[in-house]
Amino acid sequence: MDLKLTRSLPPAAPATARCSCCSTQPQTASIPITPSKDNAMSTTTTASYPVTGMTCAHCVGAVTKELTALPGVTSVNIELVSGGASTVTVTSDTPIGNDEVAAALDEAGDYRLATD
Repeated sequence: MDLKLTRSLPPAAPATARCSCCSTQPQTASIPITPSKDNAMSTTTTASYPVTGMTCAHCVGAVTKELTALPGVTSVNIELVSGGASTVTVTSDTPIGNDEVAAALDEAGDYRLATD
């Protein structure tokens, strides 16, 4: 007797439907990174940056990926504000400069540090 497992998936939303990641409600995402033993005694630095251009969970993922690739970054937390300035909080073992953050945002896509 062969046993075949299947899983039912909900029907796909029409292309015009807005998913929850594209809503105007603030959303957060956080990816902690476990520091190595070499960094266990380091002092951490936390800085928040206003970032424009993010509209959905894909944007959050792209920005998080690029920022976590920076040397010393231990966590990234993003409060998504679709259509506005999202708050990106970066925790690192050493201070991260605005130029480094701006370069990572540019590498991730069309995301920019907001200016007043």
